[in-house]
Amino acid sequence: MKRGKAVRSKFGVVTALALTMVVMLALSACGSSKENKGESSSPSKAAAGEASKASKVVRIGYQKYASINILKEHGGLEESLEKIGYKVEWTQFPGGPQLLEALNVGSIDLGNTGEAPPIFAQAAGTPLVYLANSPASPKAESILVLADSPIKTIADLKGKKVALNKGSNVHYLLVKLLEKAGVDYKDVQVTFLPPADARPAFESGSVDAWVIWEPFYSAAQLATKARVLADGEGVVNNYEYYLASRSFAEANPKAVDAFLEQLTQSDAWAKDHLSDVANLLSPALGIDVPSLEQALSHRGFGIAKITDDIIAGQQQIADTFFKLGLIQKEIKVSDAVLK
Repeated sequence: MKRGKAVRSKFGVVTALALTMVVMLALSACGSSKENKGESSSPSKAAAGEASKASKVVRIGYQKYASINILKEHGGLEESLEKIGYKVEWTQFPGGPQLLEALNVGSIDLGNTGEAPPIFAQAAGTPLVYLANSPASPKAESILVLADSPIKTIADLKGKKVALNKGSNVHYLLVKLLEKAGVDYKDVQVTFLPPADARPAFESGSVDAWVIWEPFYSAAQLATKARVLADGEGVVNNYEYYLASRSFAEANPKAVDAFLEQLTQSDAWAKDHLSDVANLLSPALGIDVPSLEQALSHRGFGIAKITDDIIAGQQQIADTFFKLGLIQKEIKVSDAVLK
């Protein structure tokens, strides 16, 4: 009996010890599982953070030519923005009005246009802001007529069909040239056509004159031997503006700064390498090198901060357009400047 009790006692101790070990192992496994879950969740959060950071995108609108197009082909912006957690998406537009419409609906964040498009866009309620401008380039836009056209002066445009891209910088050029020649804007049959449609209309004689900017101006003039009836020299400044949606500019100042810095560097390089720029842009734009070399000789290079004088000039354009009924309400251009 005693021996049996001892055996049972030893058995009980062994059993108890075994059960204790099982429980401890189970608890240890649970603790290990929790630790493992904690370790795996931390990298997951970090990865999510990195993904979120990397998913920031700067959506840039550009036209066929000009400084942003040079920057795109020259490179450097992607690397600069990547360092602060942004990617770049590029979208090409046929003209400034179309580009700013995309800005208005939130399809892009940044872009470039001539003088007139921001006026029309602001009047339509687009929440844009001016970031910077390029130097005046009055020779980079003109009115073309066919080589054998009977039109010799701006005054001869009275009663004639004149093609232009509605709301573009050349719209203001036409207004000022007509004003200088003493011709009422209403006495000219203005036909609104984007460059792709205006050139065939011009070459076929469907329109009598074409008001156009570079590089379409040089490409058409050299190919068709068209005559330059007048350019912007002594009439308009023809600034190029860099713009952003207000919400993007206010929320992403580092991205805006990086964009302007790279644009400045690219323009500085382009100024001293016009032949290289022409060869760089030719395959991207589908425009021959001689046309691009001529176009580049008509423009200024460099990026400048927006000044009070620049805003005053834009206000003059806005007031002129309102007076002519081209925009339906008066605007205050200074409202579109970052404070």
